[in-house]
Amino acid sequence: MSASTYRATHSIRSAPLARSETAAPMGNGYSGHPSLTTTVPKEYVHRASIAEVMLTDWKRDADGHFTVAAQWPRGHSFFTAVQGCHDPLIAAETIRQAGILLCHTEFGVPLDHHFLLSKLRVSVLPARLLIGSAPAGIDLHMVFSDTRQHRGRLTSGRLETVLRRDGRAVATGSAAFTCASPAVYQRLRGRRRDLDCRPLPLTTPLPPHLVGRLLPMDVVLSPTDEAHRFQLRLDIRHPVLFDHPVDHAPGMALIEAARQATTATLGRVSLPLSIETDFLRYVELDAPCFLVAQRVPGGESDGHESIRVTGYQGQETVYSSTVTVPTPTGRPS
Repeated sequence: MSASTYRATHSIRSAPLARSETAAPMGNGYSGHPSLTTTVPKEYVHRASIAEVMLTDWKRDADGHFTVAAQWPRGHSFFTAVQGCHDPLIAAETIRQAGILLCHTEFGVPLDHHFLLSKLRVSVLPARLLIGSAPAGIDLHMVFSDTRQHRGRLTSGRLETVLRRDGRAVATGSAAFTCASPAVYQRLRGRRRDLDCRPLPLTTPLPPHLVGRLLPMDVVLSPTDEAHRFQLRLDIRHPVLFDHPVDHAPGMALIEAARQATTATLGRVSLPLSIETDFLRYVELDAPCFLVAQRVPGGESDGHESIRVTGYQGQETVYSSTVTVPTPTGRPS
């Protein structure tokens, strides 16, 4: 069934629960029945678990302009609360899912194509991330630009988005992406495409409290003999970071590693104000990847400070992420 067929025959609306905490309805609903809520098909966001789907609806506003509805749970097994607020990484994951959804449903990218990020940025307003008495209804206002096509199909583009809660901006984000057919992806990955490739044995995790985590299974860093240098630790059995089999380290795992490296380097848990990540190369599962965290000079004058985390595999720089947090005396807003 094509995306357009599904959209025409299965319109989705947000449920009429506590109005201030739910996204505005977008579809036409079911005739003669109260408005109902369900998630979008998990295949549209490349998730295996329905529980990991954040999106509930979407609509086209104008050429290249879209609104996507999402819901953030009050509690999540991995995107846990930070200082009473929704985890900023759930905003990053929601942007990622919304980009994939629209590529499939509005730009006609086949479901078997791969969605590859080269950049992902998210900035949040902590005061508007506070967890309320009901799940948070989020509207993403998304604009696609610099789109390129090959033989009538989208192959790459950029997106900008504003995330709103109760009509007020709670976060902004942007991404650059490529859509690759199975054949193109096979050429890009070569022998690395083998999903039976054996990942490295799990190394000893850092103590969870040093990276702002409660459970060892959620720790994605191992210590090394050098200060502020860590080894990436990836457990392919993790139910969220590895929701389904993949042949390389997922982007969200790398962003989480940067957040954890920032926490370990600063020696305190902070709610990230922004995370900007450049994905430069595939991070392979069968070779060690080391992360180096460094303070960004001159970043403390405005009540913020930034840590740049750079990932290396072999002699190659594979990704870089800059995490900005409030200084101990700064007040996030």
